[in-house]
Amino acid sequence: MQPEIEVSAWSRASAARIWIVVAVAVAELAHLAWEHLHGGIVSHHLLADPGLPAVWNGWGLVLLPALAWWASGRCVRRIARHDDRRRAMVGGVAGFAVAAIAGVLLSAAFLQGREDLASLVLFSAFGLALLLPGYRAECVLGFVLAMTFVFGAVLPLMIASVVAGVSMLAHRVIYPVASRLWRRSRRPVPG
Repeated sequence: MQPEIEVSAWSRASAARIWIVVAVAVAELAHLAWEHLHGGIVSHHLLADPGLPAVWNGWGLVLLPALAWWASGRCVRRIARHDDRRRAMVGGVAGFAVAAIAGVLLSAAFLQGREDLASLVLFSAFGLALLLPGYRAECVLGFVLAMTFVFGAVLPLMIASVVAGVSMLAHRVIYPVASRLWRRSRRPVPG
């Protein structure tokens, strides 16, 4: 009887992944259609510098569904491995929400012409990712989706990748090594 429950849970998770990907694809298609009808699909220059290459927003139609598929798969696997699945799911939703809020604040600051505020939000996101596991897939997805309607999908993914990389380096390498060194330094010296 137990395998039926696992298969049923796995099929529900697969259906949820498909719905997430479809929702993201439809939202991006609507976004690109709106841009097309209002002057054409926009391109954004790297670092907002016209001397640097521009990235076309149309890439979001490929990138965002792929990112949603990858992120939802990572989340499903992490939740399935967790002892307390409800807690893992709440943590995933919270990570998505916090990252999405950071993305919305960064986009809003940029739209208002407040580069100083945008820099503050970006550095705050880095700081938060050092405290919390900002490298998780749901955080990357939330951040990118929140910023897509202002910057397209590629530039936010580049920013999210740097933030996630710093967070992963801190949480998976620096903190464990520092913890081991701290425990070693606290051991009594045999004598």
